[in-house]
This record gives sequence, structure tokens and C-alpha cells, in this order.
Amino acid sequence: MPTQTFFHLPKEKQDTLIQAAKKEFSRVPLHEASIANIIKDAGIPRGSFYQYFEGKEDLYYYLLNKITQKNNDRFIASLKEKNGDIFETFIDSFQFMIQNHSNKEHKNFFKNTFLNMNYKMENTIANNIYEESRKNQHLSIIRLINTKNLNIKEERELQHVLKIMVSVTIHNLVQTFVKDLTDEEAFKNFIEQMELIKRGLYKGEL
Repeated sequence: MPTQTFFHLPKEKQDTLIQAAKKEFSRVPLHEASIANIIKDAGIPRGSFYQYFEGKEDLYYYLLNKITQKNNDRFIASLKEKNGDIFETFIDSFQFMIQNHSNKEHKNFFKNTFLNMNYKMENTIANNIYEESRKNQHLSIIRLINTKNLNIKEERELQHVLKIMVSVTIHNLVQTFVKDLTDEEAFKNFIEQMELIKRGLYKGEL
């Protein structure tokens, strides 16, 4: 996480550094990224950079966490809009993420992330809402889900279902980049997999 010195910066300076980082992490994967490029683009001395972050990994995971947090906030808004329908919410969120790739920098950032995925990256993306600091957000999601038609006996089972659906979502995003799928192909595959999960969870006939 950034130091308090970073958080004490004016928002404009914070945004300039974050945008410079996103530009570099969109150009190359984390392990190839250059701090020299980031500080040059941000217009700050190297010494200042280390007053804000321990290194490029620290900055990268802060940026990734910020992006996934925005996605989580949008997920909750969609869940409310769709009256707790977890399947429609995941489909809407996946479609949004796919369409959001029309922004070349955004697309390249996630392409570099998904094609170089490690445990920490996946944990940041998938388990953001399960972290201690996200407990309230996690409870909000659980309470918003309409379980009326689901074969769910207790909250623990619902948590497992959420994790499974998040894993399927990440897998499909990875496949989108690995196989260079079109938006239509990626969305079709995701819909089919969500329908299979839905068929297994729904009570009675669909």
C-alpha cells in the first residue's frame, strides 16, 4: 500500500502518478515495467517515488486494487438494479468488462495482467470482497442476493457459489486474451457457462 506521504499529496499529483503507472503497466507486464519510465512520465524524482511506494510491485497492486474496487462497486449497483438476480448481475458485469476493453490502454493493462497471472494477482481480483477490510461490502452483496429460487441452505454455501462464479468469470477473461476472442465469442462462452451453473442451482425446472 502507498505511504501516508502519497495520500497527503494533492489529488491531481496522485492521479498523475497513477496514470503514468497505468500507461507503463499497459505497455508491458509488471516484471518488465520500468520505474524510470513511470517517474519520467509523472514528472517526479526517483527519490520522491520511494517516498510514496516501496517499489513498482507496491504501485501495481495498489492500481489493480483500485480498478477491481470500482468493478465491485459497479457489481453491487447492478445487483440492486437487477433485484438480487446473481446470474444477471454476473452477465452484466462480464459484458461491461469486455466492452470496456475498447479503451486500448485499459485492454492492454488487463491483457498484461491476465496473461501473466499469479496467485497474488488472482487474489487481488477475485478475493477483493473477502478481505478483512471488505467485510461490510461482502455482507452487502450476500444480503442483496435473491436466494428464493436457489438451492442454497445457508450463507456459507452462497459464499462458495460466489467464489465459483468469480472463478468462472476470471477464467473467461483469461481465455478472451489467450485465444484473442471477439467480444461476441467471449460473451457467448460466458453465457453458456453461467446457464450451466444456473441449471444446477435453480429449484425445479427453469
